[in-house]
This record gives sequence, structure tokens and C-alpha cells, in this order.
Amino acid sequence: MLVFSWSVVILLLGSSSWAEIATIEEDTSRELSVNLHHPDLIGGDIAIKPEASRNADPCTSRGCLWQKWSDGKVYIPYYIANHYSSREVSIITRGLESFSSVSCIRFRPYQNGDHEWLSIESRNGCYSYVGRQGGGQTVSLSRQGCLYHGTVQHELLHALGFNHEQTRSDRDNHIKVYWENIIDGMAYNFDKIKTLNQGTPYDYNSVMQYEKYAFSKNNRPTMMPIPNSNVSFGQATQMSQNDIDRLNRLYNCCKYSAA
Repeated sequence: MLVFSWSVVILLLGSSSWAEIATIEEDTSRELSVNLHHPDLIGGDIAIKPEASRNADPCTSRGCLWQKWSDGKVYIPYYIANHYSSREVSIITRGLESFSSVSCIRFRPYQNGDHEWLSIESRNGCYSYVGRQGGGQTVSLSRQGCLYHGTVQHELLHALGFNHEQTRSDRDNHIKVYWENIIDGMAYNFDKIKTLNQGTPYDYNSVMQYEKYAFSKNNRPTMMPIPNSNVSFGQATQMSQNDIDRLNRLYNCCKYSAA
């Protein structure tokens, strides 16, 4: 099991998006919490099941899409744990609702009888499984460092089936990885996988792109854009147009898809 031995991993995607993955402890009653076990993580915030391969994309290996209904919309139940303040709930709700104006995704509150849902809780940092897992699945949005609009969108995009931008199979054409600067034992977080790019170009402005010091052990960059090292990246505070286009293409949201 992967255990974070440092107290805080800084993963900035701008001052108001990815803030930090912090180690916290909470002992709060959660009636819809799926379990209290902290899952293995890859990429800093992607939860995986014990039997999963660290280099496999669950969406391309087994399928992971949420069900589309006859009206063409994808309804995804969610439950927000009761340990958040009203202000924190409003941040989470804003992130959930931001998908409805740009896609056919509709997050709605959990109802009795729902067999699949997102359990949004303040656990150890920010993380989500990739795609639909079946039953209840945790989306962790820690009260200490994760309650930013871009972070909420980032984790929800994971839950919808998307991985990090820097793990794209064509990453090396756009990003140079400085392996020697990566925290020992964390290099696998930069492994390339077959991601769901949906025919869209590499996007430095994607909310799924980490910043250049992610997982650095020496305050030196772990990633730099190529061929132009001056290109800004990893600073997104909300979904880019490419993020939105990929989502709509993946779920065949015809009304919203770019031509």
C-alpha cells in the first residue's frame, strides 16, 4: 500500500485551484461513507483498488462510463458528508453544478434506492477513483486544502473517467519530465498510459495538468513544456474548453460537442 510519508505534497494548479494534499485525521460519522479505509493512490490523487495495475487506465481496460438515460443526460447521484460548513458545501455544489451548463452531465443529490453514487467526504487530501466503480465511491475533498472550484472539477473529472494530462501517450512531444528531480519512489506518477484524449490536442491549460514542481524532491522542476519552455502550464482554475470538449465527446453529449 502506498503511504505518504511527507506531511504535505504541493500540487498547485494556480493559487485558487490545486492547493495541497494534506494529511489530516477526522473521526466523523458518515452514514453514506463507503468505508474508512484509505485507498492506494497514484498520481497524487487517483484512488485505485488493490488488484489494479498502476499503469493501466481503468476506463480503457474495463469501461467506466456512467449510464446515459433516455433523455440523453447522464445523472450521477452524490452525497455530501455532513462535516462540511455551509460555505464549503456551496463550493462543492458550485463545482457539481458547473457541469450542467456545458455538458449532458447532471449531478443530483442521492436518493433512496440509488445503487451508484459519489460519496463526497473530507478524508486525507484530494482524490477520486477514475470512472464509475459501481456502488458508492469516495471523492475526497479535504477541508484543509481541497475546497477550490478547480480542485472540485478536477476530482469530478477523474470520477467521470479522465486521467491527468501529463500521463497522455503523446506527453513527450509536449512535456519534458526531469526524472532526477522526482521524489524517490514517485516516478510511476509520470508513467504514460492510454488516456481518453477524445481526439483533442495536448492542453497545457487543462485543469487535469499538474504544475512544474509536482512531486519535486529538490525544489527543481519535474516538468517543463517543450519546445517552448516559457509556455505557462498547470495554472488552470477551472475546466478548459478542451476539458469540456473531451467530456462531451466521451459521453456523446451531442448538443454540447464542438464541431
